Amino acid sequence: MRSWLDFYWTTMKHAISVQFQYRVANYFYMIGMIAEPIIYLVVWSTVARAQGGAVAGYTSGQFAAYYIVWTLVRNMNIVFTPYGWEQRIQHGYLSAELLRPLHPLHFDLAYFAGWKVVVIILWLPLALILSLIFRPTLNPTLFEVAIFFVAIWGAYLLRTMLLWALGLITFWTTRVGAIFELYFTLELLLSGRLVPLALLPAPAQRVAAVLPFQWAFGYPIEVLIGQLTTRQILYGLAMQAGWILLGLALVQLLWRIAIRRYAAVGA
Repeated sequence: MRSWLDFYWTTMKHAISVQFQYRVANYFYMIGMIAEPIIYLVVWSTVARAQGGAVAGYTSGQFAAYYIVWTLVRNMNIVFTPYGWEQRIQHGYLSAELLRPLHPLHFDLAYFAGWKVVVIILWLPLALILSLIFRPTLNPTLFEVAIFFVAIWGAYLLRTMLLWALGLITFWTTRVGAIFELYFTLELLLSGRLVPLALLPAPAQRVAAVLPFQWAFGYPIEVLIGQLTTRQILYGLAMQAGWILLGLALVQLLWRIAIRRYAAVGA
């Protein structure tokens, strides 16, 4: 256990050091990512004002809060992409990772976790500027802030497991772009990234309720902006934990089967 902790601590420190060296590039990356939520925010704020001040319980101030918190959750959601698996398999990078005494999942978890520390620090001034411009309605309790902190790391773990499991498809075929695009489209529509889930039609909300996407995106946002009751908050944490464990079990199962047929191109 101590060696694992040492590995995670060392890898996270390395990631923090590397990403701070590229802090300007990280900032421009984050600024580029802001365009998407600002468009959503302007559109829905306009709709709310046109409909008398609110849409599905969201005022323009609550939309501002939703999409400002959105920017942090979106950055916390960035994990090792399934497209990276194509590179690992096609170029044989995985061969070197298999020589390490630890499962490759540990390196991805530790490295991206270190990157998130840099992301959170860089996000704070951006959130302040956006708040001054859009005036969000945001009055979280200490309980909601504490749960939000746990939930964004839960979202990170959950999305890591889901995309790792998805990426393992590349052991069977190295041309999987169409499958990935289908997955990301469903995630975009049913996670709360495009619009808060409360604005979706009832059938779409029922479909979203049985899928894992909302627990990695919309749920942490709704916790911080005060859209959930205490019971719903605790239920969400339980759903996150359940999907993380299910995702981990799926990754372990697929990995055991997939690694037996590994043959990197050029390896």
